[in-house]
Amino acid sequence: MIALVTGASAGFGSALARLLVARGHDVIATARRADRLKALEKELGASFYPLAFDLCDSDAMDTALAGLPERWREIDLLVNNAGLALGLEPAFESALCDWEKMIDTNVKALVTITRKILPGMVARNRGHIVNLASVAASYPYYGSNVYGATKAFVTQFSLNLRADLIGRKVRVSNIEPGVIGGTEFSTVRFHGDARKADEVYRGFGNMTAQDIAEIIVWIVEQPERININRIEIMPLAQTFAGPTVSKDNA
Repeated sequence: MIALVTGASAGFGSALARLLVARGHDVIATARRADRLKALEKELGASFYPLAFDLCDSDAMDTALAGLPERWREIDLLVNNAGLALGLEPAFESALCDWEKMIDTNVKALVTITRKILPGMVARNRGHIVNLASVAASYPYYGSNVYGATKAFVTQFSLNLRADLIGRKVRVSNIEPGVIGGTEFSTVRFHGDARKADEVYRGFGNMTAQDIAEIIVWIVEQPERININRIEIMPLAQTFAGPTVSKDNA
């Protein structure tokens, strides 16, 4: 199997790339940070093919995909992992540029690369698309505003892809994780403030990127007659927030 994993320079993406290669699969890995992809290539060898470009740049995406060697072109698995959260301010204080970046990455880039890879899967009548959403798609929380909305889009897009692919042997799965430690997610969200990021994960048992990678591989390696439509995963310490009541203005 040939897999294309976006956002593979860290976190879920690099963990998944390592696990897929260990299970005997070939991995095309995309990310902006060419140095990290080169390090992974050195680690993983001939089963790993790095593609360094910005997913938000459609022309760069076209060039990168068009330049794939022949043996790497029949992509069986697309894992849309690249995404980010920026800021945790309420909507009336959020930076518009942060909102635009989340929409560009979490929505526009995801649908663009899906549209470019999916026709080949349909033509070969085989393939699997795995999209990374979030529990934020289902459960609003303070400051999630546009981030949660982009992940709700991913969830609904995944379900509608399933509807469009009826009768074809192309599977679609949506992964909806809760809190995961040991990645760059919160560091990016807080614009590099490591102290704030560390506080998010202090004092309870987090899930890890490896946990999510193993769940994705389990989904992918199910018999082709089975489609895992969506799967929601939380650490035991996390649960649903419930309605919030403010009595300040009573």
